[in-house]
Amino acid sequence: MLPGGSYLRHAPYEGEPIAEWIRSLGIDSSVFAYPVGQLYPAALDAVLAEVRRIRSTGVERVGVLGFSAGGHAAGLAALRQQDDSERIDLAILGYPVVSMQTNPHVRSVTAFLGENPSAELRAETSLELLVSPAAPPFFIWHTAEDASVPVGHSYLLGSALAAHSVPHELHVFATGPHALGLATEQPGASAWTTLCETWLRQQGWLA
Repeated sequence: MLPGGSYLRHAPYEGEPIAEWIRSLGIDSSVFAYPVGQLYPAALDAVLAEVRRIRSTGVERVGVLGFSAGGHAAGLAALRQQDDSERIDLAILGYPVVSMQTNPHVRSVTAFLGENPSAELRAETSLELLVSPAAPPFFIWHTAEDASVPVGHSYLLGSALAAHSVPHELHVFATGPHALGLATEQPGASAWTTLCETWLRQQGWLA
């Protein structure tokens, strides 16, 4: 679990409550406090190191689940893995920061890349430009009303996944603000956990 927080903090409601829900499905889960307030590639390196650590214990499949900036970190790790020791087998992203160059989330960009990052650095960390046919399956959800990270971010990623024939689901709910977490009290968006559970079963992660 990679909580959001604009790469400046870790939002608690996007951490342990989400991990508890995943555990209730019968999947081991833990919250990872990736570095915040440090420039790229600190967060990416840390996430991949944690994946290597988990795999070193004999775990055969590793998935990542992230929200907002944590969704960016999760997606970046899933798309930038280098070898089997860092392999991520699926990714679940909630209202993710996707692009560092198209309608970017300014706070996340500044915290992650610094002031006035180069076009090359923005491209190197924009998820929609990193998708390849080797990418793992993705489950993405967002709300059309999100005023902090526009829903266009998820559309960019979904379009890139489709263009490379990567298995994925993309759910956009009509109403709801940013940072919903489990969204238990948000009509419409509260269905994301049920949809995700079905998807996980289809991916062979649940009985």
